[in-house]
Amino acid sequence: MSYQLRLPRADHTLETYTLSEYMPFSASSPPARERKAYAAAHVVADPYADNTPGSPATLDWEATMAYRRHLWGLGFTVAEAMDTAQRGMGLDWSATRELIRRSLAEARACGGDVACGAGTDHLIPSPSVTLAEVRAAYEEQCAYVEGQGGRVILMASRALAACARGPEDYASVYGAILAQVKQPVILHWLGEMFDPALAGYWGHREHGEAMKVCLEVIRRHAAKVEGIKISLLNAEREIEMRRQLPEGVRMYTGDDFNFASLIRGDEQGYSHALLGIFDAIAPAAAAALHALDEEEWERYESILAPTVPLSRHIFQAPTYSYKTGVVFMAYLNGHQEHFRMVNGQESARSLVHLADLFMLADSAGLLANPDLACERMRRVLALAGIAG
Repeated sequence: MSYQLRLPRADHTLETYTLSEYMPFSASSPPARERKAYAAAHVVADPYADNTPGSPATLDWEATMAYRRHLWGLGFTVAEAMDTAQRGMGLDWSATRELIRRSLAEARACGGDVACGAGTDHLIPSPSVTLAEVRAAYEEQCAYVEGQGGRVILMASRALAACARGPEDYASVYGAILAQVKQPVILHWLGEMFDPALAGYWGHREHGEAMKVCLEVIRRHAAKVEGIKISLLNAEREIEMRRQLPEGVRMYTGDDFNFASLIRGDEQGYSHALLGIFDAIAPAAAAALHALDEEEWERYESILAPTVPLSRHIFQAPTYSYKTGVVFMAYLNGHQEHFRMVNGQESARSLVHLADLFMLADSAGLLANPDLACERMRRVLALAGIAG
C-alpha cells in the first residue's frame, strides 16, 4: 500500500509526497558490544497542564517512563535529565528531581541502565554569583543523584560561565566537585550553539584553548572521570581531543552532525555515544551499532547515512530548538498521544520544518507505522488550516 499526503513548501504551495516502502527496524535488541551508547531522553508534557513559557513543568509520567522503557528495550543506556529533557528550557529543578527519582526507580524495576545530569540550573546565573555558590549548587544536585543510587553526568553550568574570571575558576570548581563524587562521572562540554549562555566555557572563547583547560582538569582527576561528552558540532576538534584523553577515559560524541563517522572511528580510535538524536533515531542507531559489532561496515553506513540529513535538519540553527523535532518524531511514531511540550516549545519550529522532518524521517526508514504517521502529520497541518 502506498501512502500519500500534501506537505507545505516555503513558497506557500503544497507538494504531494508519497512515502517510501521499507522494512521497519526491530523494536528490541540487546546492548551493543563495542560502543557504549547513551540516548539522551526527552520528556512528555502533560497536555492538560499549563506548560506555557514561564510556568512550572508538569509531565505525563507514564508516557515519559514508557519512552525510557522503549530506549532500554533497544539496548541503550538512558542519559536522564539532560538538555534533551529541556533542562534550562522549561524543566525546573523540582520537576528534574522527580524525573531522576522516577527514572532510577524504573531502571531498577526493569533492568535498565541510566545516568543522570547534575548541574547548577536552580541557581540564577549572574556575574555576582560566587564560586562558592556554584560549588554548593553542583554539590546539591550531585548529592541528590547519588543519594537516589544514580551515576552522575556533570553538566556545564550557566552560573559558572557567568561568574568565572578565567580558566583557574573552572579548574577550582570542577576539582572540588570531582573530589567529592562517589564514583567516576561523565563530564559534559556543551557548546554555545546548544546554549549561548555557555560561550567562553573553560575560560576561553576559542575552542582549542578551552580544550587545553578541560584536558588538564581531566588529567588531574582522571580517576574520577569515566568519560567526557563534547557537543561542539566540530568533528576535527572532537578527534583532536579524543587522541589526548588519558588512558581509560572515554570520548562520548555529542556531535549530532557528524556522529556516524565519529562512532565508526579511524585507525587511532573511535568515540562512544551520548546523543540527543539517538532519542529520535533509536531503532536505526541500535541496528547500526550491532552492524558495527559484526564489522559489517557497509551495513553500518547504509543504515546511518540517511539518518545524518535528518539529524542535521533537527539540529539546524537555532540548534537549541532541536527538542521540538525530537518530540515530533515521538509523536509521529505513537510514543505519545499529543504534540505538546514543556515551555510551549512545540511552536519553536515552522510547519515547513516539520514537513521536511517528516520526509527525512521517512527516507531514513524511521516512520514505524506509516498510516499513523500520516494521520498525525495531517492533524498538525489541520491546526494551521492546511489540508494535508
